Amino acid sequence: MPDDYYPWGGEFIVCNHKGCVAVVILNLDYIPSENVAIYGWLKTENIGIEKIVANVISNPNIRYIVVCGDDIRGHRSGLSLIALNKNGIDRNNKIIGARGAIPYIENLNNEAIKRFQNQIEIIDLIGVSDKKIIKRKIDEYIKKSPPSFGKPYYAIKIKQKNEINLDDKRVIHSKIKINYLGKIVKRGE
Repeated sequence: MPDDYYPWGGEFIVCNHKGCVAVVILNLDYIPSENVAIYGWLKTENIGIEKIVANVISNPNIRYIVVCGDDIRGHRSGLSLIALNKNGIDRNNKIIGARGAIPYIENLNNEAIKRFQNQIEIIDLIGVSDKKIIKRKIDEYIKKSPPSFGKPYYAIKIKQKNEINLDDKRVIHSKIKINYLGKIVKRGE
């Protein structure tokens, strides 16, 4: 799998990087087959959606998202994801047509959202909790096996720093460097 796929972390499991289907699970205890590209859980209608969009468009093999389970009360995360794919955002970054509490996209530009709209078809199984029905629908879309959408699109890339620097003069521990394992690597004067 290319190291650059799925640049923004979250609650997801990577299966087949050449898979064309991603699965978004709402209020449901469900694990799809390893034939899907990726699957994970969506809870919020803002950061959660941003993570899905950024990660999905980084893998051009993903062409479908199956959204299944009961939507998150108050947040309406699943419906907000569908609305983003269908309608985009307005000039205030609000997902057009979303009814969630705070359906705003703050960390993705319009180009990333357009890419998401063009690359992805969403299969709406919100309210469906029958695992056999969900599996049949996923298998149906896997069999379509569409071509890749082209090159990966990196809407956001978070790089992990190997160390942090606590050089704030207002604290006792200024000039301390800590590596990614939490060990002190350098003390200041």
